[in-house]
Order: sequence, then C-alpha cells, then structure tokens
Amino acid sequence: MGIGKTLLLGFIAGVTILLGMPLGRMRRPSEALRVALNALAIGVLVFLVWDVLSAAWEPIDERLAAHHESGAGLGSAVGYGVLFLVGLSIGLLGLQQYEAWMGRRVRRVRQSTGPGAMASEELHSRGIASWSPGRQLALLIAVGIGLHNFAEGLAIGQAAASSEIALATLLVIGFALHNATEGFGIVAPLAAEAEQHGASRPSWGLLLLLAAIGGGPTFVGTAVGHSFTNEPVSVIFLTLAAGSILYVVIQLLAIAGRSARRDLIYAGVLVGLLAGFLTDAIVTAAGV
Repeated sequence: MGIGKTLLLGFIAGVTILLGMPLGRMRRPSEALRVALNALAIGVLVFLVWDVLSAAWEPIDERLAAHHESGAGLGSAVGYGVLFLVGLSIGLLGLQQYEAWMGRRVRRVRQSTGPGAMASEELHSRGIASWSPGRQLALLIAVGIGLHNFAEGLAIGQAAASSEIALATLLVIGFALHNATEGFGIVAPLAAEAEQHGASRPSWGLLLLLAAIGGGPTFVGTAVGHSFTNEPVSVIFLTLAAGSILYVVIQLLAIAGRSARRDLIYAGVLVGLLAGFLTDAIVTAAGV
C-alpha cells in the first residue's frame, strides 16, 4: 500500500479521539456523570496498561521460550528485559518527578510574588505550571495515551508496508474504537474539576490540543511504521506508555476514592474494561 493511503488509515484511527472531547465543555456536570466518566476512564486505562505490557513482554516471552525449547542464549531476552525495565521506570517515575518539579516551581513563584493579582499574573505567564490540577492531569493522560497510540500507529504502518491490507484495515477499525473511548479518559479530570471547584470550561483550543497530543501520534506512528520496523524501539514506546498510563490510573483512583457513589465507580470501571476488551477483540480477530 502506498504512503498516501497508509497515512489516511493512520488519520482515521487517531481522529476518533475527538468524539469524547466535547464532554470537557459541559457546564457543571452532575456528580453521577463526573464519577461515571472518571470510573470509565480508569477501566479503559487499566485495559490499556494490560494491553501494552502484554505486547511489550511478547519479545521477551518468545526468547525465553526459545531458550527452553532449543537452549538458545539468554542474552537477547536480557537485553529486551532491560529495555522493558527502563521504559516502564521512566514512564512511571519520570511523570512523578515531573509533577513534583512542577509543584515546587509553582510554590516558588507564589512565595516570590506574594498573594494577589501579581501572583496570578506571574503564574499565568509560566505556562503549564499555572494550569489547574485537573488540566495538568488531563495533559498527563493525553501524553500517556499518545505514547500508546504511537505504538498502535507503528502496527498499522508495518501491516500496510507489508501489503497486508486486510490486517491493516482491521487494525484501523479496532484502534479507532479504542481512541473513541480514550477521549473520555482525557476529559474526565476536567469534568471532575468543574463539579468540585467550579472551574471555568476548557476552551475548544485546549481540547483540540489535548486531542492532538493523544491521537496525533497514531498518525505519526503510521508514517514511521511504513518506513521501517524496529522491535526494540517498539518495546521502549510500549513500556513508556504503560508507565505513564499507570501513573495516571493512580491519580484517577485517588479522585474516585473521594466519591460516595461506589456503585457508579465499580460499574464504570467494569464498563471501561469491557469496552477495552471488546474493541481489542476486533484486533485479535486480525491475528495480532
């Protein structure tokens, strides 16, 4: 398949993330909707952690099986294991360190400027560091999903480059369904913030930016995957995605813990998990 048609497939797979973004513009969403969205996001993201870690572990598992069956050396398995450990550690601990750094920076600005309009103006000039916690969390979710979607784009590009048109098409369908649910995960912190703190609605520009960060890498990964295949690079991106998504899941669980609607939390997580497995079934049917 030519590069033009391949990029079109990547665009279709990634653009569906926009379907969930308008929910971030809702005024004062009800507590039930806020809790349900948060729980749905947790369910989808937990599935994604399992999904990407399974894919990242596959090269290691294959080489360990080869060692057991034919006595092949363990060097390759150890090498992939190191990549797995490094990517997962950076994805999880790197975001935690980034959040801590951002918090320290905001505190320094407040201490240096004092309360009042000057502090607000200074914080506003500091860019992302001045964002509300809900918007920062939404950004972190978008980054984690973007890393995951880059790996998905690689799979689409590689299938198209190998002229496996049926496989590439099924991958696009499955990933497009995945991305449609991931949009809800990105806006969940924004809905929670509007309900709890009366925050202003995010602009359409912000929502489009978050969608581009989360869904755009699908398109980029498709272009890269059509050009070359590299299993170690894929393992690194998959584990980076898993670590960053796991970090976000921990954050969302803390938000869920403050709600009294336990029924909606468990139901939402279940629905999110089932949605993930249902859409993954389409990809599995393609033999991946």
